[in-house]
Amino acid sequence: MKILIDTHAFLWFINDHPNLSNNAAELLESDIDILLSIASLWEIAIKVNLKKLTLPDAYETFIPKQLTLNSIEVLPVTIEHLTVVAKLPLHHRDPFDRLLIAQAIAENMEIISADPKFDSYGINRRW
Repeated sequence: MKILIDTHAFLWFINDHPNLSNNAAELLESDIDILLSIASLWEIAIKVNLKKLTLPDAYETFIPKQLTLNSIEVLPVTIEHLTVVAKLPLHHRDPFDRLLIAQAIAENMEIISADPKFDSYGINRRW
């Protein structure tokens, strides 16, 4: 089984943050294949650059280390994903989240996210 992880869930998971639900933590610690969108890595980089997010170490050190330590695969953005974005209803306005939703739809994957707006798109959100 493969599952996509939302940006905030990834950050909460790697930082052992109490906002991560027990169900999500158990799922992430199981033997499933976890994928993180390149869009999430882009979002994190932007927030670090704008000083809206501080990581425990430099981005270029911390992120690759966490991906390796947690066996998280990076999901690239494809034209198929963007084709789905172009057709999505505007229930959710955040461009990063819209891309994650499109990737989950195109790849037929569940997504780990605390965001209930994802439910409007008919994807299986786990939390």
